[in-house]
Order: sequence, then structure tokens, then C-alpha cells
Amino acid sequence: MPVINRFADLLPEITQWRRDIHTHPELQFDVQRTAGIAATKLREFGADEVVEGIGQTGVVGIIKGRNSDSGRVIGLRADMDALPILEATQLAHASTTEGKMHACGHDGHTAMLLGAAKYLCETRNFNGTVAVIFQPAEEGGGGGREMVNDGMMDQFDIQEVYGMHNMPGLPVGQFALRPGPIMAAADLISVDIEGLGGHAAMPHTCVDPTVAAAHLMLAIQSIASRNVDPLESVVISVTSFQTDTDAYNVIPQKVQLKGTVRTLSEDVQDLVEKRLEEMVTHTASAMGCKAALTYTRNYPVTINAQQPTNNAVKVAKSVAGEVNVHAEVAPVMGAEDFSFMLNARPGAFIFTGNGDTATLHHPEYDFNDEAIPHGCSYWVQLVEQSMPVQGSA
Repeated sequence: MPVINRFADLLPEITQWRRDIHTHPELQFDVQRTAGIAATKLREFGADEVVEGIGQTGVVGIIKGRNSDSGRVIGLRADMDALPILEATQLAHASTTEGKMHACGHDGHTAMLLGAAKYLCETRNFNGTVAVIFQPAEEGGGGGREMVNDGMMDQFDIQEVYGMHNMPGLPVGQFALRPGPIMAAADLISVDIEGLGGHAAMPHTCVDPTVAAAHLMLAIQSIASRNVDPLESVVISVTSFQTDTDAYNVIPQKVQLKGTVRTLSEDVQDLVEKRLEEMVTHTASAMGCKAALTYTRNYPVTINAQQPTNNAVKVAKSVAGEVNVHAEVAPVMGAEDFSFMLNARPGAFIFTGNGDTATLHHPEYDFNDEAIPHGCSYWVQLVEQSMPVQGSA
């Protein structure tokens, strides 16, 4: 079954929801307005149960099928939070909150899942139960982890869980996914280096931590090129270099480096952490400084289970056509805290095309409303094909 005709009728309404959410972006767990919209609409649609406050501000709606004797429960997840970015789109529905914007399309994800929930409440053409999950704090806060730790999977007896994210550059109406690792682990690194500060005109009386920091920044790039198997994937990026002074004529006492490590396997993750610890200690020591590494394992690898991925591929092909589904897409080195849900239950994460738009996390990005019928249809078909009413399979 291709894109569901009902979503052509619903598109103006769902678009209005999406643009309203875009206009009023909220960060991390502080998504009371957006979560309130989701909960209110789920109740208006006739969801059998709506539970708020899971993982602080998450919302779960329960929709029972025409028959629910199968005992199957599938979770569908959308994220709700925005980013601390100043919007530059100049659109009529642009953010009205300076310094906050939906630069990753979570407004679209929320709207598409609400559209699917409305349809599923109207038709209930499935044998089982759907848990629609609206998650806060994907952008760095670990909202997925918090919802899992709050007992969501057991509370609603969720057996499989599925997620979706828009992908700029992929044409609208196309889908992309893969079994196994599809998005990277995202670890945080912080390096504190201490030397002996003093007058910039007398460096021989000082121990300059900026020199040690500069050598370290260059040295750690050799981890990817000389320590990790070339067939494996790793990204190590230093994104911040800060000293304890901004004077032109002072050699600082302390320097702090910050950055991120992205990997697709635990073995590589372990190797990178070990080599970073060695390089930080010995490079700083060689320069006469002291240094300490703080390595924080943040989001784990997002891993699609084989059977749910096969199921997702089949459903996507039924919506978009076989040629429009890329079932072996290359992994993305960005990260997703949907990984916590996939660690708790088997499932699959899929990308849906956003067309030729600005990239994610860019101040000129906007979710493409033309993608809404495709995403909604995927959600509905995933439910109906996974839990068919007897005689409709």
C-alpha cells in the first residue's frame, strides 16, 4: 500500500501543528508546551491511555487495536526538543524565542507521530497495542535513557520499538536504514592541562600549557590514522580550546580542551579511550605540564536488530516502492539517544527524506512538510502490517 490517501486530507492540519511547534521551540527537558500539545491531542483523538511525566517530561499514548488479543505491543518514538541556535530562515513560522530553534526537525517528527496516532485512533485496523512515545531531551540530555530508566518499557509491556529521523539530501518519499550499527556512539572528552603561567615576553620563566595543548591536539589525530584498523570508523574532534586568561601578554596557567569521540564498536571505543589517556599523560609530561583526561561515555551506538529491520524495510517498500528504500545505507557518525531504547528492546531506526534542504543543526534548516504523508504512512503501515487483523494480512 502506498502513501495513505487520508494523509492528503490531514496534511494542512498536521502542517499547522508542526509549524506551531516550530514557532515555540523548547530545549532538552523543558518541553512542557510541546509535551502538553502531544498529550492534549492524544486525548482528543481518543487514545485509550495518556501518561505524562515519564523521563521527566515525556509522554506516552496507548492505542488499542480493533482486536488486542495478540498481546503484541509496539512502540513508536518521536523526539520533541529543539536546539540552542539562532534561527536565520526568516520564515513566517520561524522561532519566536531568540536563541532557540527546531534545527533538527523534531517538530516534524512530533507532528508526524501525532498524525499517525490520529489515524490509528480513527481506524484501529490492527490486532495489538501501539505505544506512541514523545521523548524530551534528545539533543544532549539523554531523554531516551531517562524514559527507559523510568520503567517505560515494562510499564507498557513494549516488545519492539521503532524510531524515525529526517535526512536532508535524501529525496522526499525515500527511506534509508540498515541492520546493525546505523549511528555512532557519542562520547565526551575534556582535558585539563596545567603549567606555570607568567609574562608572555619571558616564556623561559614559564611552563606554557598552550604548547602542550597544541601538541596534544595534533597527536590525538594519529589515533584514527595509526591505532585504529583502517576498515573501522572513528572520529575524534577537539571542538574547544580555552585558557584561564584572555590577555595578549600573559601565558596562561591552565588550558582546557573539549571534544567528542564517535565510534561504531565497543572495541574501538575502548582503544580510543586507552590511547587518549596515554597521550594526554605523556604529551603533557614531555612539555613539563600536568594533565588529566575526563572521558564520558554518553550515547551508545544505535544498533538496529535484524528482524525488526527486515520488517521496517518491507513496510517502507510498501509505502515508497522498492527503488526508494535504501536498505544498506552507510552508518552515520552522528549519534542518537534512541540507542537507549534499542538497548532495552529490539527495534529499528529509519531515515526519511527531507529533500534538498539545509543540513541538520544549521540556522537555515527547516523540516520539509512534504515529507509528512510519507512518514505518517510508514508509521501506520508499520503497525498494521506488524499486527494485522485476522484475515487482513
